[in-house]
Amino acid sequence: MFFKTIYHAGDRMEDKVRGKLSHYPLLYAFIGGVGAVVFWRGVWHTADYVMEYFFAVGDTVSSTSAMQLPWWDGPVSMLVGTILLLAVGLFVSNFIGNEIIISGLRGEKKLIEKTQKEVEEDLLFDNKIKKEIHEIDVRLEEIEKLLHKTESSSHT
Repeated sequence: MFFKTIYHAGDRMEDKVRGKLSHYPLLYAFIGGVGAVVFWRGVWHTADYVMEYFFAVGDTVSSTSAMQLPWWDGPVSMLVGTILLLAVGLFVSNFIGNEIIISGLRGEKKLIEKTQKEVEEDLLFDNKIKKEIHEIDVRLEEIEKLLHKTESSSHT
């Protein structure tokens, strides 16, 4: 129950933040980029720290000198990056991608797993849908023209 309440509160906050930031795409991209970099910095520093802690021999110094930083530097960076990406709604899409999520929800195979025949069938199906949408659009325009003619003839 408590987790569900927190989840819904976070979801509502994310929707509000995304709504505001969508009007400022450069700021949105900047915040998302910073969140991703800070997250991966935390992963990198944590991995460096663990490797030096368990496998350091003598006075070995890495390029990041992880042992000179406090042990919590990496985990805190990961946490800050996670919070930033969750707040702006980019955490999942940044790491997984929308296409994979949508194909998973539809129960589809990954593009790599599909045969050439399956890919061609998907393309044919997509083209068929595009054609049908175009036909509907043409019919709608014809209906609108007829309505305008009827309206103009009834006003005279």
